[in-house]
Amino acid sequence: MANLRNYTPLLLLGVLLGGAAGYLHFFTEDSVHWPAFGSMAVFYALVYYIGARAARRRRAEDNDADGMMLAGRDLPLLVAIFTMSATWVGGGFINGTAEYTATQGLVWVQAPWGYALSLVIGGLFFARKMRRRRYRTMLDPLAERYGKRMTALLFLPALTGELFWTAAILTALGATFATVLGVDLTTAILLSATIAVAYTALGGLWAVAMTDVAQLIILLAGLALIVPFALEYTGGMSATYSAYQDRFGAAASLLPSREALGASYWTWWDYALLLTFGGIPWQVYFQRVLAARDERTAMVLSVVAGVVCILAAIAPVIIGMVSATVDWSTLAAGPPPDASATLPWVVRYLTNPVVAVIGLGAVAAAVMSSVDSSVLSASSMGVWNVYKPLVEKDLPDTKLATYIQRCIWIVGTAATLIAFQVRSVYELWFLCSDFVYCLLFPALVCALFDKRSNKHGALAGFLVAAVLRFGGGDDTLGLPAFLSYPSDFPFRTVAMLGGLLSSLIVSRLTGGAGNQNLSPADGK
Repeated sequence: MANLRNYTPLLLLGVLLGGAAGYLHFFTEDSVHWPAFGSMAVFYALVYYIGARAARRRRAEDNDADGMMLAGRDLPLLVAIFTMSATWVGGGFINGTAEYTATQGLVWVQAPWGYALSLVIGGLFFARKMRRRRYRTMLDPLAERYGKRMTALLFLPALTGELFWTAAILTALGATFATVLGVDLTTAILLSATIAVAYTALGGLWAVAMTDVAQLIILLAGLALIVPFALEYTGGMSATYSAYQDRFGAAASLLPSREALGASYWTWWDYALLLTFGGIPWQVYFQRVLAARDERTAMVLSVVAGVVCILAAIAPVIIGMVSATVDWSTLAAGPPPDASATLPWVVRYLTNPVVAVIGLGAVAAAVMSSVDSSVLSASSMGVWNVYKPLVEKDLPDTKLATYIQRCIWIVGTAATLIAFQVRSVYELWFLCSDFVYCLLFPALVCALFDKRSNKHGALAGFLVAAVLRFGGGDDTLGLPAFLSYPSDFPFRTVAMLGGLLSSLIVSRLTGGAGNQNLSPADGK
């Protein structure tokens, strides 16, 4: 019986993949690419098996909240670097970078270097302090300083960011899955989300971290295999970049200029600051920082992961250039049907069948690495920082871990529903950092570095930032603007600075520090 239980996770995965295969064969009219489906099944089986093995380790060693959320605070440096890098270099990163390189010009591909800088800044200024205080989540210093009710309010932009992040990743993964298998996007997203959420709920951060190691290796190897074949269609790297410059002109450079950006010059800087500092207040980031063995490990893994982010962006940038310069009219498939399909379209139709199967299978399996991290992060904050202090204060750690597992399924389902509505991976990817930059970053900075900040200042800052940010509207969410900002006005950065200054000023006017001596779960 014990041996049978050891194989139960794989048996369940087999039933899931077998059921999906049966459904695709008998109930759809799509032309399913069965060799690719087999490749995907092998990759998913490998990832799921690693996650299930890590789940057994967690149950044996750390069957409590620290084990579920932070892997017992015992992540080795190398594993920590892999999981930090894989968390950022996921579906949104790879597919979004290729998408914007192909459609907007290299100058607008800001997220890779913006998030890389955020990891370096986070490591140098935030990681040591957070790890030293042995917090469990990013919201713990907010709970200490502002109390549980204000923290529950600040949880909203954190949750929204995680949901949008996961939805963007699922869309990227679903687009890749749909292309390689020839199935509809909805089926692809559902299958991918179910597998990622399943092993995350089983094993917590240990499962996520150990699968991230395999996923990042698969991802980098798959991309390295794809690029040379794709470049053959455009005459090599030199000819491709020359054609890319002819198409995009000054926008073919990473460096901002008035010529390249025109009337969007200050908008570019607004987004640059948003991605750099909006990439810091994320539980997916601090979860790894807090799971590190010590302060030095927390800092080093952040800085090294920032370097990995830059290196990992090279291949999708080249793939985006190929998509922008290849003559799609000479191919039977034609151009990508929409922007989010840029990378999977290049991989499937500009490589030979063997490379396409291996490459697409690898990319689709690997980009799952951010889904598991994001749903675990949102669930950890929701249960530890909101449910426990507000609803069930005496909730024991062992039961708390069970609640997190249940919440993982809820968050995963919500993100999947959002993913069905996504049309651009990159736009939603931007939006993730948008909200946390404007609404959450000022509160985190004040909680960690301003001893006089309090809940009154935090509330004032939140409200001011919300009015200034949402006053500019949002095209992705269909929100109309109600403040008349000038054209090319960096209102997101203004909203962040307005929230920060309001928090500092009101905290001093209301005369006191926050709840410095209260534990995160007991703040009033």
